[in-house]
Amino acid sequence: MTGLSTPKQKLSALIITYNEMGYIEKCIDSISFADEIIVVDSFSTDGTYEYLQKHPKVKVIQNPFENFTAQKSYTLKQATNDWILFVDADEIVSDELQKEISKTINNPDACEAYWFYRKFMFQNTPLNFSGWQTDKNHRLFRKSKAQFTDKKIVHETLEVDGNSCILNEKLTHYCYKNYEDYKGKMLRYGQLKAKEAFYKEKHFNYISMTIKPIWKFFNHYVLRLGFLDGKKGITISYLNALGVLERYRELKKLEKKNELTYYLVMP
Repeated sequence: MTGLSTPKQKLSALIITYNEMGYIEKCIDSISFADEIIVVDSFSTDGTYEYLQKHPKVKVIQNPFENFTAQKSYTLKQATNDWILFVDADEIVSDELQKEISKTINNPDACEAYWFYRKFMFQNTPLNFSGWQTDKNHRLFRKSKAQFTDKKIVHETLEVDGNSCILNEKLTHYCYKNYEDYKGKMLRYGQLKAKEAFYKEKHFNYISMTIKPIWKFFNHYVLRLGFLDGKKGITISYLNALGVLERYRELKKLEKKNELTYYLVMP
């Protein structure tokens, strides 16, 4: 009697979106090898939703955006397969990475989750340093063995019941489209990080608001070799520092708003 072969594992590719025309098309093409593609859109206004509606391989759902963790957790619940590939709309899975993913999920000895290193693109040129050279994220995992922790609402974190391994091929991330787009992203991240800090009862102070952004710039530009990226390194390091400054500005606003509410409701 011949041994039974392991059934081919099916893969669900998941994305959350908001106004991603110009990037989402290439992303979808690069994950078309997946058995299922689900996109949760937070009411885009640039044609992203309409494009996805017409795509024959995509199931698109609209859901209001609360924070990254909540949106990704909602998206994860929509998947029908156990193996999950989570990508951003401005990321591309190369042919080599596609092959590695397919081989990995069909390996009987596969880990429960996999880290991806990423290749960062500043518009259409590589960003080799500036703090991103060691960046890695959980992107491939078993739905039955992982969930997003509710302790973070930005830079969402996956909790894995089992082992995490690292894939060899890198995910290509078009992190920098233009100055205003990246600036807006850093400001939004800063605001969400402020809410996260506020919920954890961390308090605003002027010393941190002064020192932390300066440290962020120094860390990315000097210690993490951003100067080797030339003008790109200055831009990225500055905008990352701006995001930290925005976190403290927003935290100060939240505390003031909370104090005002307290005094208004006092008898």
